[in-house]
Amino acid sequence: MPRMLDVSDDVRAEIGDEEADRLLAGESAPGSYDCTSCRTPGDCEQERTSTVLFIGDETAVLAFAHAGCLPSQVVKVTEEQLQGAVRSISADQARSEPAAPEKAAPEQAVLGVTSGLILIAGELHPALVVEPTAPIARPGTAGTGDDFLPLLIEQGFMPVTELASTPAVLHGWSVLLAMGQLHAVLQPGTNGGRPVAWWQAHQPLQVTEGWRTAANKHQQVLMFAAPVGSIGRQPREDLLRDALDKAAANGQLVAAALPLAGT
Repeated sequence: MPRMLDVSDDVRAEIGDEEADRLLAGESAPGSYDCTSCRTPGDCEQERTSTVLFIGDETAVLAFAHAGCLPSQVVKVTEEQLQGAVRSISADQARSEPAAPEKAAPEQAVLGVTSGLILIAGELHPALVVEPTAPIARPGTAGTGDDFLPLLIEQGFMPVTELASTPAVLHGWSVLLAMGQLHAVLQPGTNGGRPVAWWQAHQPLQVTEGWRTAANKHQQVLMFAAPVGSIGRQPREDLLRDALDKAAANGQLVAAALPLAGT
């Protein structure tokens, strides 16, 4: 039976025609695999499967995913992230750790990113809550003001006054969930180029199985952002929701729905 494998042009360009043809012929692709996104079993001979090539500074890893979870694509990550991904492929980590503050980019403010399930209109949605540890100044200025929310609003995020309905989808942005872990929040590249990381995890962040399941169900993640001091590090999802409600009521919350692993 022919393998139902998808090798995108980007992946083919990186691995070469010979290796791509070997994959499609079934010579180097596994029959069964663990999906690099949802971590459940897949079978190249029974269901549509995507090839996902993770490229680090020095090495590359070819992984496989259900076509419904991820399209075939090239994902550029740091070498440290790639080594972490290799470890996660070889040994599935059952424990779930809370997200830690991560540095968005050199010389930028540290962003705290927390994942959680948020109940909206009777349904659970996967969410990321982003809060910097210090005020965010507009690039190129030396001011001491906080322009974090205005900068996001200019990118298409919308102010939220209450969490009564899901925010609108912000096309061009996406959340990269791969190897069963959270890797990055991507924003549109310049001049229509490949998406670039708006925030990238220093190490891939663990998310709960429930969060992954909800993300794969909705194929999108709700991202909420608030200025420093408005949310805090909440140990439980009910406390996180209370903090979000308070920030929204105070006019200190913006949000958008970001497609999952969109390109």
